[in-house]
Amino acid sequence: MKRKKSSSILKKFLLFNLIVFSALGLLTIVYLEAIQPSLVKKRSIDHNIIINNTIDHLNRLKVEFKKDQINKFLLSTGFLFQGLDRVQFFSLEGQLIADTNILDLDQRVFSRDDFILQENIGEDQNLDIKDLGGNEKISNEIISKDYIDRVAGGPFVTEKIIKKNFFVNTYSRVLIDSNLVGFIKVSEEANDILIAVKERKNFIIRTVMAIALVILIFSLFLNKYILKPIKFLVNFTESIKNKSDENINIKNFYVREDEVGKLTKSIDEMTKELQKRTNRAETFSSDLAHEIRNPLASLKGASELLDKSHEKNDREKLLRIINHDVERIERLITDYSQMLKDEASLSREKMDNIDLHKIVNNVVEDFKQDLVNRGRKIDIKINTNNKNGKSFMFVGIENRIEQVIANLLDNAISFSSDNKVIDINLSETSKSYVLIIKDQGPGFSETSTNKIFKRFYSNRPKNFGEHSGLGLNIVKNIVELHKGRVAASNRIDSNGAQIEILLPKTQ
Repeated sequence: MKRKKSSSILKKFLLFNLIVFSALGLLTIVYLEAIQPSLVKKRSIDHNIIINNTIDHLNRLKVEFKKDQINKFLLSTGFLFQGLDRVQFFSLEGQLIADTNILDLDQRVFSRDDFILQENIGEDQNLDIKDLGGNEKISNEIISKDYIDRVAGGPFVTEKIIKKNFFVNTYSRVLIDSNLVGFIKVSEEANDILIAVKERKNFIIRTVMAIALVILIFSLFLNKYILKPIKFLVNFTESIKNKSDENINIKNFYVREDEVGKLTKSIDEMTKELQKRTNRAETFSSDLAHEIRNPLASLKGASELLDKSHEKNDREKLLRIINHDVERIERLITDYSQMLKDEASLSREKMDNIDLHKIVNNVVEDFKQDLVNRGRKIDIKINTNNKNGKSFMFVGIENRIEQVIANLLDNAISFSSDNKVIDINLSETSKSYVLIIKDQGPGFSETSTNKIFKRFYSNRPKNFGEHSGLGLNIVKNIVELHKGRVAASNRIDSNGAQIEILLPKTQ
């Protein structure tokens, strides 16, 4: 099955924004298309209020729908039409019978047009109109005959642009005593509607451009400071997985204190730990094979001699050697398997606040009882400068610290003879707790005591079958897991060896 190629986060982010922008664009177009009709409708509502008030006045004053009567009415009630450009009254035949533009009215009440317009509803023709100066002819709008039919059915609104000016015209019928007597037309220059629409369009365009600019800047920031580092880290992990020789340095991101910097450090530490475990597993296998080879050679030689030997004492001696070598091999394999399990579980175990003094007491009590059961006369003493009963609290894994102390005590006991004393000193400094285990054995013969912490180190007591040489190496690994240090040396005050462990205090 062909693997689907994945796109980058940046491409997905840009595609998502494009889809959102497209949806917003469609909604914006719909909104802009609805602005002008909405404003025109609002203006026509104002016109209808004026028309209704006018008709109410005509009914109340009993004004006949004739030219002279309507003109008088206009002169007496001009306040009704303040703010309007033009109001026209038409007969049932569509003939103009009154027009605010041809009346000598107060200029504060009416705003005159540049020309006097006479139009007949129902005539589909252009009218020649002269302006106030009597010079220029202007082509009038054609009012089709169906306007009469339309206005008879109810008010309706038209929009016209004349000489670059926008006009809203509202047509309505005139009912006096419930009888249709004529029609009324209200015209108003509404350039402010076009200005409002233009301003909203400009505002939306500016807003969209600003948002697009912000998204562009954010995309560049996202790509430079987040996506590129993540891609770099992906390449780094891929090169490790593929065992590439390409040298990818990710320490440039260490200076960052944000999530990317923390992620970089975590990946680097995790990678180093995995490499360390891989190398450790490889060397473990090599060391184990080398360590097993010696008892196998001894076992092979003893078995060959056993076949040829007929003396009882010689056969018993060879059997003891064979038994000893089998115990060595069994112990090596068992401890090696357990060590691998321990190392795997260490990464999964949770650290908690624990009391070092309490752990030492518990382990010592178990060993004292075991020594009694075995008939060994070895005394284990705990010395501490904790006179006030203060606890030795630090962050760690309790059963692993118990394992460390048990391994060290077991090692000290194996080098100690009866009637000897093992001292455990527990103290503290400003930053660490110090645990020292001293025995009265032969001490270390090595010039460099660091060797004893290596796996399968061979300087062991006679009862070799009980020890695989992994104990001190396990101690070192666990202590270092707890950010501590371990060191070995010979005692100065007497014969014997001592192991010193430093564990950091809880911060």
